[in-house]
Amino acid sequence: MIEIHLLGDSAVSVSFGNEINEVLYKEIQQFISRVKQANLKGVVEFVPSYCTVAIYYKPEIINFYELEESLKSIYHHQTNLEQQERVVYEVPVYYGGTTGPDLTYVANYHQLSEEAVIRLHTSQEYLIYMMGFVPGFPYLGGLPPSLAVPRLDHPRPKVQAGSVGIGGNQTGIYPAEVPSGWRIIGITPVPLFDIERPSPFLFSAGDYIKFYSVDFKEYKEIQQLLALKAFEVKTYKKE
Repeated sequence: MIEIHLLGDSAVSVSFGNEINEVLYKEIQQFISRVKQANLKGVVEFVPSYCTVAIYYKPEIINFYELEESLKSIYHHQTNLEQQERVVYEVPVYYGGTTGPDLTYVANYHQLSEEAVIRLHTSQEYLIYMMGFVPGFPYLGGLPPSLAVPRLDHPRPKVQAGSVGIGGNQTGIYPAEVPSGWRIIGITPVPLFDIERPSPFLFSAGDYIKFYSVDFKEYKEIQQLLALKAFEVKTYKKE
């Protein structure tokens, strides 16, 4: 069952629950597809998150009560659509060292070796639930519970672009140099946001990321290849 609430005077929030999981995410995506198919006049944008979707509309064309009624009708009468094919991006990460200063903390917190932390972190295909915070930042789901750790008591003023971190039960990659309260365990040489690319964002919500470990020498080699525009992130189809 959905709940619909106003967001200011030109948007509504449609809530599907309060759990972060792929089943709920797919339900939200199905709902968005159905609303788009309905071609409701005045609806202009959809912004999905973990458990909700914000729908922006023009109140001079459709008012809240009309939109609410239409959305509830679409939800109650929707049928499953064919699932869109999704891509898994293979992202290299250099774990530990000065660019992964919290790898030891994560290992000690869970009484694991650093190698075990890396093995667990690279074992998953992480769903990109949404993009946000800063341009190109992917919010990922699927972190093994045995890697969840508390955030820093005092956020760092900045972390390097490409830093890979864990915060609570989430993991993600920082596309730019920004403050962060997450535990930084490694870094990728791959730029997530590049205004010179035809599509500036490397990833899209709904796709997946699979990390793989590289040593420092490989990390520097990939950096050099990227500078020569001779490196591309490998992908494969999600089964």
